[in-house]
Amino acid sequence: MVNTASPSDVRLQAGAGESPQRQLTPVDQSFTLRFWGVRGNVPAPGPDTVRYGGNTACVEVLVGGQRLIFDGGTGLRMLGHHLTGQGQPVKAHLFFTHTHWDRIQGFPFFAPAFDPSTSLDIYGAPALNGASIKQCLMDQMLRPNFFKPLQTMAATMAFHNIAAGDTLALGDVVVEPWSLNRKTSALGYRVSWQDQVLVYATDTDPTQARVDPNLLLLADGADVLILDGTYADAAYSDPEGNGLTPWQLGIEVAEASQVKHLVLFHHNPCHSDDQLDQMEHQVQARFANTNLAWEGMTVDLTA
Repeated sequence: MVNTASPSDVRLQAGAGESPQRQLTPVDQSFTLRFWGVRGNVPAPGPDTVRYGGNTACVEVLVGGQRLIFDGGTGLRMLGHHLTGQGQPVKAHLFFTHTHWDRIQGFPFFAPAFDPSTSLDIYGAPALNGASIKQCLMDQMLRPNFFKPLQTMAATMAFHNIAAGDTLALGDVVVEPWSLNRKTSALGYRVSWQDQVLVYATDTDPTQARVDPNLLLLADGADVLILDGTYADAAYSDPEGNGLTPWQLGIEVAEASQVKHLVLFHHNPCHSDDQLDQMEHQVQARFANTNLAWEGMTVDLTA
């Protein structure tokens, strides 16, 4: 199911300029995902983050003949480069959890959006100030922030305002947005196809001392749960002094919801490769079917 080789092992196997993973193409009977950006808050390039990667949140999912993209951090630029290199028209559904900068800052650099052969359906909930997903994406591309307005993108784009409780049917793929963090208006997503379930739940509330019952319902029976790993340090221990950090809460969610595989994601930009290695060992000692996401990591739910 999961490519469990360490990020260093995989990169050593790849030649100069080569992708460490096989190319993925959408076919009717696949349910695969690939991580293009795994950091939270701000990009973190440098010698200490080479193995896990420094791009912010972006996950590509190929399921039932559909291409779904979750969040448009700087990893979206790399995904765009990959897609343009395939020489085929791009059709994708782009889902935003919320519009903090680390989730949208790659969108102006997504090359397929400037190609008239591209078709994009873009989904998101209104921001806390009431701005639609289209307004938020437009605002970050206005001067003095950017030199090209969104209107210069030649792709066919349809914007969809969504809310927790909606059910979106994309062919025989079902996507359900759930309320995840009222402080940021963030959504989590549950993707169902045939008998497989993927849950994407990032930007959870790190101040909660106990598992959110809503998160337990969202994650129920998931084959793969992608969950926050950003705040796994002492600064975010719960206020009651129990010393719980998000990865520990993640294990509680995975166990209580009978999740088959847990993937921690959205890493703290201050955490080096070595620190993340240590964290993975700690988590796996408690919940063996766990990986920390790294750029290029692939997961096949149908394997």
